[in-house]
Amino acid sequence: MTTLERGELAALIDHTLLKPEATAEDVAALAREAEQLGTYSICVSPSMLPVETDVKVATVCGFPSGQHSAEVKAFEARESVARGADEIDMVINVGLARAGEYEQVEHEIRAVRDVAKAPVVLKVIIESAALTDEQIVAVCEAAERSGADFVKTSTGFHPAGGASERAVCLMRETVGDRLGVKASGGIRTREAAEAMVAAGASRLGLSSSKAILEGGTGSGY
Repeated sequence: MTTLERGELAALIDHTLLKPEATAEDVAALAREAEQLGTYSICVSPSMLPVETDVKVATVCGFPSGQHSAEVKAFEARESVARGADEIDMVINVGLARAGEYEQVEHEIRAVRDVAKAPVVLKVIIESAALTDEQIVAVCEAAERSGADFVKTSTGFHPAGGASERAVCLMRETVGDRLGVKASGGIRTREAAEAMVAAGASRLGLSSSKAILEGGTGSGY
């Protein structure tokens, strides 16, 4: 088990608020809390941009189903970058992955990468709990070929579940140290967060960051 100092763990966190009922006031409070906690970023819905904060700002794309055309995802990503997003967490079309249509998965990731160029960070949400090990590996390889910076386990909204140590380990084995691995979805304790880091995660998506950093139990994303 990896044991991290509070500040070290905080620096890996995308402090997240993606509830559909969230208000602009909720997002402002999230940003203030992120600054106080020392998290790496906040992650909010694209409609909430721009956000004034001292931490990085991430947003989602094609969220949560991924069942959007590549063109729609690219448009959404372009608008988000124009509105100040530092990072884009895009959801793949999981149905394409399950059908073995990896070239199409690669196509949609490239479409987003083309409009969200470096230094914007692109994370690819693969919904690992809905995929077989073979599919996880293939999608991670597609993400790397497409120029993504991270692969990410989950939206946190899929009924199949969120992050698992097994999936994180497999994703890390696939991308090596060439890409980051973000674990998100269902991480509600500090022990679980540190287990994900031990398995290979270099970023964590958490909505209960304060409770987790204090050793308590969080809820939600």
